[in-house]
Amino acid sequence: MLGAGAPRGQGRPPAGMGTLGLPWVLLFTYVLTTLELTCLFMQFSTIPYLSRMLGLDSVTFGYLQTTFGVLQLLGGPVFGRFADQRGARAAFTICFLAASALYLLLAASCSPALPGVALLFASRLPAALMHTMPTAQMVIADLSTPEERPTALSRLGLCFGVGTILGSLLGGTLSTAYGIQCPAIIAFLLNLLGAILSFTCIPVSTKRARVHGQADPPGKPKASVFDLKAIAHLLLQPGVLPVFLIKVICGFPSGLFTVMFSIICMEFFGLEPAQAGYLLSFFGLLLMVTQGLVIGQLNRHFSEGTLLQASVLVFCMVGLAMASMSSVLHFCLLMPGFIFSLCTLNVVTDSILTKAVSASDTGTMLGLCASVQPLTRTVGPTLGGLLYRSFGVPVFGHVQFAVNFLVLLVLWRQPLPQKRNRVQ
Repeated sequence: MLGAGAPRGQGRPPAGMGTLGLPWVLLFTYVLTTLELTCLFMQFSTIPYLSRMLGLDSVTFGYLQTTFGVLQLLGGPVFGRFADQRGARAAFTICFLAASALYLLLAASCSPALPGVALLFASRLPAALMHTMPTAQMVIADLSTPEERPTALSRLGLCFGVGTILGSLLGGTLSTAYGIQCPAIIAFLLNLLGAILSFTCIPVSTKRARVHGQADPPGKPKASVFDLKAIAHLLLQPGVLPVFLIKVICGFPSGLFTVMFSIICMEFFGLEPAQAGYLLSFFGLLLMVTQGLVIGQLNRHFSEGTLLQASVLVFCMVGLAMASMSSVLHFCLLMPGFIFSLCTLNVVTDSILTKAVSASDTGTMLGLCASVQPLTRTVGPTLGGLLYRSFGVPVFGHVQFAVNFLVLLVLWRQPLPQKRNRVQ
């Protein structure tokens, strides 16, 4: 796994790598990503039950989810640009410090002596700086060749799967055994450890020394981290906007379902916190297998355009089946196809988009990609809650089929051109 993203024949090593070798940088990247995702899913598995304990109704819970989504949506592209300019060490360290603040506030909201609802909403504020996965993707993209990039990015799915499994199991088990405050305290301590590891073990920068004529023009002023025009300009580069729109449009229906998943587990499936944790652990196991093994093998035999079409086609079939889903067993049977489409869509589009921009902009591009999920979490709770209350769970299957079928028709008539690799 450590050698998956190792670049070959690309000239000088990245500036700021220091004495750490490439395998160690990749190892710490995977470890830090797994640590952060474990804590994140510990939170996801307990937040619905903490909200219910504090007396929040479904509408207020939707506002809570929307707040988290808006902050990550606004922070993603800017933070990606910050990572490009300030380096991986600073980006990782800030991510973990922000996460520590979130879990500290979350733990405080569980105390009866404190204003729980206000602290719960305040705990969402550090989310604007929590972008560990895009930072890890930037490191992998910086240290991999264009040919290796889909496989290298897909292996981050192993981290996602382990984080999902451990986080879901720990969140449900700890909250049941020791109280709902315990997962937040454990997550706070783990993120402090992550901040220390980031500052001491991650190199200052993983950007490679400019080769192949990619140096910035002499005398060109360095753009600000908050230069929104420079961020938006990336979307206007050739081949970027169509792929980005596919990522947004195809991911939106599944994002709606994911946003409402905790409510569906409680109300539609009737699951307790520990049972929901087991279901999410199964979800994580499928993620590990799909992103860690399946996508890498498929990438060796099929083009990215073919894999993208396959992911949209499977989304359509899963949508049709989801429309008639009636039990948690039915959902478990649908999950392999759902996970395959979701993982393939994300990995392939991230790979295409990072190849379409210069090496110095991979962090910004991945920040834009990472803002897609927060966009769904921004509008998803309100729209998803309305659809769920009005039409029930089958509506998510209908929406997924309809949207992805239209995208599939477009891809069938106008396939994505096979782009040359611009990032060396």
